[in-house]
Amino acid sequence: MAKQISVFLENSSGRLAHVTRVLGDAGINIRALSIADTSDFGILRLIVNDPDHAYKILKDAGFTVSETEVIAVRMPDSPGGLADVLDQISEENINIEYLYAFLGFAGGDALVIFKVEDIKKAREVFEKKNINYVEAQDLYKL
Repeated sequence: MAKQISVFLENSSGRLAHVTRVLGDAGINIRALSIADTSDFGILRLIVNDPDHAYKILKDAGFTVSETEVIAVRMPDSPGGLADVLDQISEENINIEYLYAFLGFAGGDALVIFKVEDIKKAREVFEKKNINYVEAQDLYKL
């Protein structure tokens, strides 16, 4: 399980740049990100190299921030790679709330970040089905 930082952002010019500048100035490296938005606001979801420090500096900078537990899964970057993992997850009735991915992982694999209803159950299923999840400390070092 890994910590994801979520930042609530008003949809206005420069807000995303401000978040990334605050993180960069503090030496925080963004490993993966996703933005979900509406016309008025967005939620920036981040995997960073030091989530505890990122949370504190963003909070201190006046942002609305939360932490969420997610699980990262390494899978082949090939046609059907994600479908195979999703099939195995759905067989075990694990509800996925959202996911996002990034490519270029070592060995040419993809890495998918999952937010699931029951992260403990998901981890048990991943172990049982030999789905290669990435430990938090390894994820933060990418």
